[in-house]
Amino acid sequence: MRSSSVKKLVLNAMFLALTFLLGITPIGLIPLGAINVTILHIPVIAGTLFMGLKSGLLYGFAFGLCSIMSVYGLTLTAPSGLAAALNAESPLLFILMCMLPRLLVPVTTHYCAALLNRIRFQKHLSLGISSIIGSITNTIFYLGLMIFFYEISGLDVAQLMAKLGIKSFWGIMGMIASGAGGLEALAAFLIVPAIVTALRQVQKQTGGSKAI
Repeated sequence: MRSSSVKKLVLNAMFLALTFLLGITPIGLIPLGAINVTILHIPVIAGTLFMGLKSGLLYGFAFGLCSIMSVYGLTLTAPSGLAAALNAESPLLFILMCMLPRLLVPVTTHYCAALLNRIRFQKHLSLGISSIIGSITNTIFYLGLMIFFYEISGLDVAQLMAKLGIKSFWGIMGMIASGAGGLEALAAFLIVPAIVTALRQVQKQTGGSKAI
């Protein structure tokens, strides 16, 4: 029992450390001027699928915290221009925009995997589909909340886009959703199943039990 608790603590520390490593360095947040392309969802999704929902929420919180830290200059990555503009207008809405989507990632990932496992879906494909759902959750809710919070904050979207050198606010949103968001989902689909499968193989060989 004690050995199992120690293993869980070590694994949680590993996933958290990886999330923060990616979050505070250019490795995990790739700046594109107006917004960042991220791979921070990878350890969050993989950790959720391997460790379970409660641990996943912890990783999601770390993901959101890294986004907040970036705008406040506490990381080595350049802050998102759009996020920084919202923070200047309403820090509360900015924090909600950073946190809520990232906390939803483990939720949708976990329940999608649980549903697919219940209907005895092919395991590797189940991991891939769940990873895509988690990644898309982050993209849709982050951009959706950004648009909504911009509107209710009364920000001058046209003026902001001019300062950022962007001709169309909705154009950049569509590009991010279909481009960066699509790449993030593809990365999750390709990488996460390999990570989770490898961890489960190691766990099986060491006589551990599944986390979920």
